[in-house]
Amino acid sequence: MADLFNSVISTESTTTITVWGFVLCVLAALVFGIIIAIVFQYKNVFTKSFIMSIAILPAVVCVVIMMVNGSIGAGIAVAGAFSLIRFRSVPGTAKEISAIFIAMAAGLACGMGYIGYGLLFTVIISIVVLILEKTNFGVNKSSNKNQIFRITIPEDLDYINVFDDLFIKYANKSELQKVKTTNMGSMYKLTYSVELKNNVNEKEFIDELRTRNGNLEISSSIEAMNTDNL
Repeated sequence: MADLFNSVISTESTTTITVWGFVLCVLAALVFGIIIAIVFQYKNVFTKSFIMSIAILPAVVCVVIMMVNGSIGAGIAVAGAFSLIRFRSVPGTAKEISAIFIAMAAGLACGMGYIGYGLLFTVIISIVVLILEKTNFGVNKSSNKNQIFRITIPEDLDYINVFDDLFIKYANKSELQKVKTTNMGSMYKLTYSVELKNNVNEKEFIDELRTRNGNLEISSSIEAMNTDNL
């Protein structure tokens, strides 16, 4: 147990990597990567390519760190190569970026030979991620009430304040986001972002809007919020 958290590939007198140490570190990195990939599949939207990348990334980082083996020049070259790859990659969500950094950290620990610390780090982070997902930590509870209403009105109807009283009655807040002419300029299409009040009957709300706009087209959809990006 005393040696569990010591490096398996280096001592005070040498930094030579043995075949046994190389294989052990790579296998440990693969196991840690698979654990991280499994954890990040829980309650997340993902692709096969992303999960496979997370599974093998720690092993790749592990090998890179072992090959650098204390060389400053090689370390700078590797850092430059990773920078090029980063700028050519497609931007991901905050969760995906977090998963990549976690996988890299596990690979770094294995690359330095600290398999015990890599295992401890992987277990702690996995437990924390699962707990946060299970408890819906950070979920905006009001976001599911935000909706987009697209309302068509005739050109002779003043769109500035035409629905204000209805929004006060049925919504906590509303905002006119877009105005567009249609049908050769004889109609307007208005786009509103609306946060409905609790226990509001949406059908009654739409019926009153239809009465106000002359029974023209009305559409309602959940507001698309890109909140996962950093």
